[in-house]
Amino acid sequence: MPVSERQLAAFAAKHAWRIPFDTSPRHLAGPGDARHVTHGLATAGWTRTSDPLSAEIVLTSPDHRLTLQLDPQSVTSAWWRLRAEPTGTEPGWYGEFGERVPAEILGHLTDALIAPPPTQRPDPFQVLESAGWLLDSATAAHSADGMCHVEQRRDQDDARAYWHIETREPGHGTLMGPRIWHAWLDGRAPEHLVSAFITALADPAPLQRGMYDRTAHHSVVQTPSPLTPEQVVEAHTNRLDTVRAQTRAARRQQRPNPATAPATTGVARPAARR
Repeated sequence: MPVSERQLAAFAAKHAWRIPFDTSPRHLAGPGDARHVTHGLATAGWTRTSDPLSAEIVLTSPDHRLTLQLDPQSVTSAWWRLRAEPTGTEPGWYGEFGERVPAEILGHLTDALIAPPPTQRPDPFQVLESAGWLLDSATAAHSADGMCHVEQRRDQDDARAYWHIETREPGHGTLMGPRIWHAWLDGRAPEHLVSAFITALADPAPLQRGMYDRTAHHSVVQTPSPLTPEQVVEAHTNRLDTVRAQTRAARRQQRPNPATAPATTGVARPAARR
């Protein structure tokens, strides 16, 4: 299900008239445009397997192992759900993300999902500390404004530590107020996906939001962006071009090389009689 010219034109039409504002910190930027996620997966060959007339979107990977569900009518606080079915060599895993998780941050995770795993995987807490976050312990950190918290937790009945990330209102006489959004990845999720999400979350670079886009909190800081609306659209299409190139390269690597493939042997047939 490649992204069509019509779909790209619809994305451009939405953003062409919006004056972009640099919006920070990222965890308060609001949900943004979900097509930062869905367009990337569609470009990588994921297909929609849900009812086209439904508000719910379910995208399935080409090997049918992975599914991403976006349900804006969900009765729970998780609008995004990412599942991987177990295989003979790899365990299944699950992740969920709240309504106001910035789409660009989730898109960084899904881009890592369809790209080759990196050879070096940075420690998420080192990434956070380098970005100015404060470490509460060896397995917990919070943003400079105290509103976003990253924690690696462990259940008593599971040896694998899972990841819990949430942004909350400032507490009034308490440590934390009501929750704004959350993200959760179980202990079997690939480490490079966790690193991708946290790296994008900690990135000090602002996200672009339109003048009337919904943000996650009134304390978010917005200033006029040096980017034009056309440059915002161009950045989106350039990212899709990168995803497309990575997908093609991965498919070429998966194809057997005719030069190294074993020769096919057959049974010799007797000569035909005259």
